[in-house]
Amino acid sequence: MMRILIAGSGNAALCAGIAALERGADVLILEKACADEAGGNSRYTAGAMRFAYESRDELLPLLRNPAGEAFDRADFGSYTRNDFAHDLRNFNDGKPLNYLQDTLVDESYDTMLWLSRHNIGFDPIYSRQAFQKDGRYVFWGGLVLEAHGEGVGLVAAETREFLRLGGKIQYDCECRELVIDDSGIRGVICMSPTGQITLDADAVVLGCGGFEASKEMRRQYMGDKWVNAKVRGTRHNTGAGIEMALAVGAEMEGRSDGCHAVPMDLHMPDFGNTELPFIERKNYRKICYFLGIMLNAKGERFVDEGENYRNYTYAQFGREILNQPQGIAWQLFDKQVDALLYDEYRFAEASFVEADTLVDLTSKLDGVDAQRALHTIQEFNAAVDPANAFDPTILDGRCTSGLAVDKTNWANRLDEPPFKAFPVTCGITFTYAGLRVDRSAAVLNREGMKIPGLYACGEMIGGIFSAGYPGGSGLTSGAVFGRIAGQSAAQI
Repeated sequence: MMRILIAGSGNAALCAGIAALERGADVLILEKACADEAGGNSRYTAGAMRFAYESRDELLPLLRNPAGEAFDRADFGSYTRNDFAHDLRNFNDGKPLNYLQDTLVDESYDTMLWLSRHNIGFDPIYSRQAFQKDGRYVFWGGLVLEAHGEGVGLVAAETREFLRLGGKIQYDCECRELVIDDSGIRGVICMSPTGQITLDADAVVLGCGGFEASKEMRRQYMGDKWVNAKVRGTRHNTGAGIEMALAVGAEMEGRSDGCHAVPMDLHMPDFGNTELPFIERKNYRKICYFLGIMLNAKGERFVDEGENYRNYTYAQFGREILNQPQGIAWQLFDKQVDALLYDEYRFAEASFVEADTLVDLTSKLDGVDAQRALHTIQEFNAAVDPANAFDPTILDGRCTSGLAVDKTNWANRLDEPPFKAFPVTCGITFTYAGLRVDRSAAVLNREGMKIPGLYACGEMIGGIFSAGYPGGSGLTSGAVFGRIAGQSAAQI
């Protein structure tokens, strides 16, 4: 029986474990964290997964409950392979899709079916990916389903399935070094509660995340300013898996300064804060900027908040905020859109100020040039073209004209009190650079050859995302390549 060790216990690692167990392997997951902090960044996600589908009928086998009043009134549309490929190309620095991206698109739906056969249930994302219009829930942006229970629920369900199939997990076991001989990878040296141990294996799968939680690696690969970014997810993703692979000759791949970086509450706790449950900490993100405007410390707008649906911009706008003076911004809204703001804006610990006049509001924006901010809002209001009706279910073309940075869609005047403003900064979720792998998820060395017995998945893989990220692709990528890595490792 094949003996496979897997580093990490998030979505990608668990998918690798489930796939290897299907092939008859003996599988042990090694997790650096304790059981309460296991699950990697997957535990911090909202659980949305992007995949190609042709029609509503293809969603039915994925759903826990394909019935009910809301479901009967839902317009899911379609999201074809061409749509998914197009969205990835929009973030590809002008390059065609590479073999990994093609695989992600082509395998996305089959992988969702595979997960559903392994007792992973999905629900429509009514709260964040649909708006009600003419009595129906209209989904937008190609993203329609989330794992039941969001990221926490996904990891819990995958863990149950992994254990049900006979897999084993050892927590508080930090992988530190790969064991290699002339035939390839033969095991892992770990630090366990009882001291250093060496575990033998026929193959090792690295699924232990990127380097976003390491200030030193962020400085090395991304630049000095990224030291100041807050870490949205787990404190345990410090790049150890990447460094272990590099030590045995692996090659890095991907844009070194690329990352998933979102607007986050300025006063969010650092990743190491354990006072809040995982499911609550995700509420520190602030991604409804498309319904209002964002101002920097100079009191100026700096992005087109309505450039596209927010799940095509939110993972990029964190970077833009970090590039602003002091690395901060404020998101401004009025009463017209207040009911459309996501629950994360109503979270008990959410930071915000409120006022009945724009003069009072701008005076409350700490660190912002209040006079310039007021002028910017007034200038924005005057530039709104009311010709098109506001409609958040489509790219409505309701825009401004004549501004240094125009807003392309969903441009409403801020003129109905009360007004609210939320301070935000950059929160880094995961890094895009990682190990170079082939189609089988085998790790390649600097000569482009496979390192026998070594595979990678999830955030460990470089080259899947480049200049940006269509929302929901990360979990899907983890599942697709986790499945491939587990299958490949079990059949060498």
